[in-house]
Parts: sequence; C-alpha cells; structure tokens
Amino acid sequence: MSISLFDLKGKIALVTGSTHGLGMAMAMGLGKAGATIIVNGNSSQDKIDTALVAYKTEGINAFGYKFNVTDEDQVKAAVKSIEAEVGTIDILVNNAGIIKRTPLEDMEVSDFREVVDVDLVSPFIVSKHVVKGMIARKSGKIINICSMMSELGRNTVGAYAAAKGGLKMLTQNMATEWAKHNIQINGIGPGYFATTQTAPIRVEGHPFNDFIVNRTPAAKWGDPNDLSGAAIFLSSKASDFVNGHILYVDGGILATIGKPSNEN
Repeated sequence: MSISLFDLKGKIALVTGSTHGLGMAMAMGLGKAGATIIVNGNSSQDKIDTALVAYKTEGINAFGYKFNVTDEDQVKAAVKSIEAEVGTIDILVNNAGIIKRTPLEDMEVSDFREVVDVDLVSPFIVSKHVVKGMIARKSGKIINICSMMSELGRNTVGAYAAAKGGLKMLTQNMATEWAKHNIQINGIGPGYFATTQTAPIRVEGHPFNDFIVNRTPAAKWGDPNDLSGAAIFLSSKASDFVNGHILYVDGGILATIGKPSNEN
C-alpha cells in the first residue's frame, strides 16, 4: 500500500474545537500529514492565537477563526470567509463538544438542551454549510466525533449520551444522503484519554483511574496521539470506500463486558 494514500498535502481541514485537547491532537495529526488546518474556537481570540503558535511551532500551516458552531449565521459567515481567504474546505472534523455531569432527575432542561445543541445540532449546522462546496466539487471528508456513549450509558451523562447516540445516527444518515457525491462521512468514537482534564483522576489508586484501567483490555488510558491515525485514515484516500462507519478508538472497551475486580 502506497504511503501516498495517507498524504493530505494540498488539503484544507476545518477542525472545530481545535484549540486544545483531543481536537488539537487530531488537527496536529492532520497537519503533520500535510493538511492546512483551520483552527476554530469560541471562548477567546487569545486562545486561538496561542493555539496557532503551537501549530506553527510544529511546522503546520494553520489559520484561526473564532465562531460559535451553534449559531448558523456565524457558521455560514465563517465558512464563506475561510473559502475566500484560505481555500475550499476538503476535510471537516466536527469535534466541538461539551458535557454536563448531572443526574437526569436533577438536570435543568436548559442544560440538557445546551448539551444537545453543541454536541448534536452543531455538527448538522457546520456540515450543512461545508458540504455544499463538497457536493459541487464531488469530493470531501466529514468526520463526526462520537463517543463510547454513542453505544453505552453511564450515570450522570444522560444528555451527552443522548446527543452522541444521535450523532452516530446523524453520521449514518449523512452518508446515506451524501455518499453519492463522492463524500465520505464517518465518525470517531474515542475511549478514555490522558488529557489535562483527566489528570486529576488518573492518579494510581483513584477509584475512577482503577476502574478505567481494569475496564480497558489494553489496561491503560489512551494517548491523544492515538487518535491521529484514525483521523488521518478517515481524511485520506485510504478511506474512499468507507462510509457511515464509527471507528472506536477505545483500547477494546466496547469489545468486552469487563472483568471481575479481582481478576488479573
């Protein structure tokens, strides 16, 4: 298999929520494979500017655009600006997301709606405006960042699981409608990863750390860089006949019902 199947030189990739964390890790991978990266965030321009320095330090060509992925007018304007100032968007990674950990019986309806709006509605909004150019060019890749919660439930994350379960089905329906235009729409479902956000609970002896290590057949947390290969594959020619698929990068969690706590 030729390495050129994974070459992204000349491609432009918009990765939402790519100023930090797993979004940045995936965008870094795409950039190192040759893609020009469009960095998106909504919290502050300073955060975008700091992220751009990190990308450029790695030799990645990157541009920053601040917009709210849940606001259709902002998304429409941003896509128009990106395509006028940088070029046509070949790859879209719908990564922006939030989670609110609250038992369902205590959760405010406004909080539930906010999670669904960011995690499910925004991928629809951004894809809707990016895909029009892809349809015109008869080429494109869309990756929706799903979750193991697209398949499983867990206490206190009902809104997130509902949104990510919906995103799995949205991914499949996007493929149903857009595959005929030579556009591949797939998802990535990350497992549990070692990030700055999970650092406080990744201490040996912490109940949740022990739970994840014991629950994962690989017996460890994922490295954010482990997502790069999946993102590159689904963005490249290597996946030209892969459509409507959710690629779970989870160390094998979804392959097993787990093991007793006293089992090695």
